[in-house]
Amino acid sequence: MAARLSAARLGRLLPWAAGAGAGVLALGPALGPGFVLSYDMVAVPDPPLSAVTLGGGGGFPRAVPSDAVSGALALLLPGDAVQALLLMAVFTVAGAGAGRLVPAGWAGQGGEAAARVAAAVFYVWNPFVAERLLLGQWAMLLGYAGLPWVAAAAGRLAGAARPAGPGDVARLVPALLPAAVGGFSAMVLSALVGLPAAVLGGFAGNGARAARAQAPTGCPPSAAAAPAGPTGPAGSTGPTGHGGPTGHGRGRGSGVGRALRAGGAVAAAIVLLSLPWLVPALGSGARTDPGAVALFAARADTPFGAAGSLLSLGGVWNAHAVPEWFGAPWPAACRLTLSLAAVAGWVWLVLRGGAPGFGAGLSAAAAAGLALALAGTTAPGRDALAWLIGQWAGFGPLRDGQLYVAPLALLQAAGVGGAVLWACRASAGPPGRERAGALLGAVLALAPVALLPGLLWGAAGRLEPVDYPREWHRVQRLVDGDPRPGRVLVLPWSAYRGLDWRGDGRSVVVLDPATKLFDRRTVWNDDLRVGGAGGVRLAEGEDPLARRVARLHDARPGTRAYTESLGELGIRYILVELPAARRLDGAAAAPGLGPLGGDNRFSPGPGGPVAVHSGGGLLLLEVPDRHVDPADDALTGLEASTWFVTVGALVWSLGVSGSSLVSRRTEPLEGAVSRKENPT
Repeated sequence: MAARLSAARLGRLLPWAAGAGAGVLALGPALGPGFVLSYDMVAVPDPPLSAVTLGGGGGFPRAVPSDAVSGALALLLPGDAVQALLLMAVFTVAGAGAGRLVPAGWAGQGGEAAARVAAAVFYVWNPFVAERLLLGQWAMLLGYAGLPWVAAAAGRLAGAARPAGPGDVARLVPALLPAAVGGFSAMVLSALVGLPAAVLGGFAGNGARAARAQAPTGCPPSAAAAPAGPTGPAGSTGPTGHGGPTGHGRGRGSGVGRALRAGGAVAAAIVLLSLPWLVPALGSGARTDPGAVALFAARADTPFGAAGSLLSLGGVWNAHAVPEWFGAPWPAACRLTLSLAAVAGWVWLVLRGGAPGFGAGLSAAAAAGLALALAGTTAPGRDALAWLIGQWAGFGPLRDGQLYVAPLALLQAAGVGGAVLWACRASAGPPGRERAGALLGAVLALAPVALLPGLLWGAAGRLEPVDYPREWHRVQRLVDGDPRPGRVLVLPWSAYRGLDWRGDGRSVVVLDPATKLFDRRTVWNDDLRVGGAGGVRLAEGEDPLARRVARLHDARPGTRAYTESLGELGIRYILVELPAARRLDGAAAAPGLGPLGGDNRFSPGPGGPVAVHSGGGLLLLEVPDRHVDPADDALTGLEASTWFVTVGALVWSLGVSGSSLVSRRTEPLEGAVSRKENPT
């Protein structure tokens, strides 16, 4: 008995180990000293924890609360160690969650362990993860890591015998914690998975209970409620995976009420954890450019078109965020075949009752996400999305279509585990089952790595850490050490920089690190320029304050008027990054540098800002104090209260459900064997 318990415990730990191992292989040098910079992935030394990172200062809170979490962790660890920890959390939490979705009791312990490892590796090693990692969207990937936990928690809530109540909201919070850290994109994905799982799971759970209640006396529950074969999530051996029967065979009305209550509980938990960014976003005055739908639409990055690329979990809009050797026909064909086989494994698993509570919801979420991603690849779909965004800026996240294949990735990961279980059950005897499961599990665990080698070891060297030049630390100390309020304007007036900090001649393209360097509000050009066959196209940014600075540059005022106007906007410092500024000449100088791009470049002269630091790479100018009308970038009372509510909800949830990502079940499953460990 002790040996069996130890083997079972090992089987539950293997997905954690598989996720962590895949993380080490994928990140490689990124886990060493230094900071990994890649497009939107910007880590800085001594990341600030201030009112601005908590959501103050206006502008769309795109990096709330992820920047605040990084700043809080940096109080305990060096900044580069914080980045490595968060990146490893993506792989470890994602792998563990995907592995725990594989049901228990369908094969021997060896076969089940192989199925869980295969599911874990597939979920963390696929084109979606690779492309989003290269794009630098680590915060969104935290939400992706939490999706299996959200699906399991929502499904369990929907299948409970008692109606959902306030306590169930608390039990959902731990599963949503990765998305809460990730922010708005992460939480959008969690809503896409959690809400259908809860609502459709409520209907399915009601039907299963009615079937059990109407079964003849002495008929086992599995005969009425599920196909032959054990089902249930990992850690449980119950035959159905639903809560106990009502004993009354409630009808359709009860199913509607149960589904609405379960969906309401999930929605309430999502809103509770979204308040720190949701409230500032609603009051930011930010806008979204409807014309940018085509820029962010999914694209074909394999020989099989946009649809084939999306089905195999690729298709990101940025052609430079594609792993090395990704588009080669033979590996691409194998990846597409593996994805289709995984979908078949999922269908088999669901029809056998192996996804209790969340199967219908995850299927619906994956279908809806794929449809949304495909919509951006057609002219009518792009027109419809642009119209929606034009009606309300809150539809802006729908532009990035490939983002929404994340539920499909989870479905396919669980389907890979289902394929291993199918091999085990199709074998003749118990020894054969173990061998078949272990063999197929090993093949399916290695296949994603073999078919996507461009993710290995820092994405083939593209995620190598760099060190910040010393003067960046000096400028950070100068600005943060000034107790006077005031914002920082970052020039040249563009969002991304090509930094040659590697020392090997290769530039790192990244969002300007100065935008996250200081503990005060930075003003920068958040327009996005995307190059393509038709030339460079512009997606207008969201920050109203940035638009005012852009209009100021277009007006081409003199140095004195420029300085006074910046002071009226609450700007105290101007940071000029000299290598990028020196590359601007002719017509590009004025919009990129304002009056600082004139004949006496970087020498403002009388009436202009005063240099407080002048180095080889950075020029820090200070607007005279008499011109500065500092804005109040502190948190408003409402914004501060959202943090108290959200943190209070987290503390409350830990008291109700414990500290695990998937909360404890409050009542045993019907027919389940009593166990000491927490089922998922």
